[in-house]
Amino acid sequence: MTTEFVERVRHRLAGDSRNADAIAVAEAVRAEAGGALSHDAVLAAVRQARDEFLGAGPLAPLLDDDTTTDVLVTAPDEVWTDGPAGLIRTSIRFADEAAVRRLAQRLALAAGRRLDDAQPYVDGWLPVRQGRVRVHAVLPPIAANGTCLSLRVLRPAAYDLAALQDAGTFDQASAAVLRTIIKHRLSFLVTGGTGAGKTTLLSALLGAVAPTERIICVEDAGELRPTHPQFVSLVARPANVEGAGSVELPELVRQALRMRPDRLVVGEVRGAEVCSLLTALNTGHDGGACTLHANSPAEAPARLEALAALGGLPRDALHSQLAAAVRVILHLRRTDTGRRLAEIAILQRYHGEVRTQTVWRDGGWTRHRALFTALTDAGNQTGPSRDVLSARPVTR
Repeated sequence: MTTEFVERVRHRLAGDSRNADAIAVAEAVRAEAGGALSHDAVLAAVRQARDEFLGAGPLAPLLDDDTTTDVLVTAPDEVWTDGPAGLIRTSIRFADEAAVRRLAQRLALAAGRRLDDAQPYVDGWLPVRQGRVRVHAVLPPIAANGTCLSLRVLRPAAYDLAALQDAGTFDQASAAVLRTIIKHRLSFLVTGGTGAGKTTLLSALLGAVAPTERIICVEDAGELRPTHPQFVSLVARPANVEGAGSVELPELVRQALRMRPDRLVVGEVRGAEVCSLLTALNTGHDGGACTLHANSPAEAPARLEALAALGGLPRDALHSQLAAAVRVILHLRRTDTGRRLAEIAILQRYHGEVRTQTVWRDGGWTRHRALFTALTDAGNQTGPSRDVLSARPVTR
């Protein structure tokens, strides 16, 4: 359909009390076409019109692609996607800047947010058929070159450890180390950059937890979907357009503690909820986990310091709780050939400060392997797994 045809359909629907349901759109399309369209053409036009009025407009086919992780609009004629092959410029074009702005405002409204000259930026969540979409938009003059729209597609992570091993995320020896971490109930962080596969790995690890253990998971968006019979998901709720009704992660962590968890999991810590998480992990809930944005395991303590400050937790208290609550850091990197488990580090306390020691790197033990052995020995009277500890040593 041309832009003019879409506008005519839009104006015809403006006075229809049914708004843009399928029947109303079909009738409007037929009326504007004047009988010049076949049944198949009308059906295609209705689908396109509904995407324009209710869905993601011309971006809908990109969101339906299972390999798409991000859709980025930086100008009417600049639409990009991100996925396994990296950033790719698409052939999709908007009619003009007004069309991009109109789509951004409609998506903001669907997410229960406001986007206009008085509130020129928005961040919210959209429900879709599979997973959720995080929508972020910025209007001019904040966005100097025109409306910028970013859609992050979050699909439930359903891989298990075997599937990730087949995909090359780690090798067989690394998989054995990961299973040992789960078996010995070592609390861990999964770190890495955006799109490194943190949530996917965490979901796979939770799927390896014994079926007799109850896992309570707290998330901003329901991404984690491990194959586990005792997995309970709590999802935060944003405020509505009036700014009321929000349920934040710290409150959900408190609620999770009342639900008899064997393991407490936070999908991602990005704010004050880190204080509640550390408190929970220090109340006897071994084997907890969360994901965290960090450039390397060594930088994770500093990152947690900054987040804890948002919750009013001083530096010395953060390090004291962190040393007692978290044992292992699993660090992922996104490379040209895919996502890889790059490092496994343990946390140790030195003179009141938590530092990391890398015990596993690129599929092999480092010279600090004994530190990991000590952790598993402490958690198991029979000692660590001989199969794991006999994996090839690497001195670094």
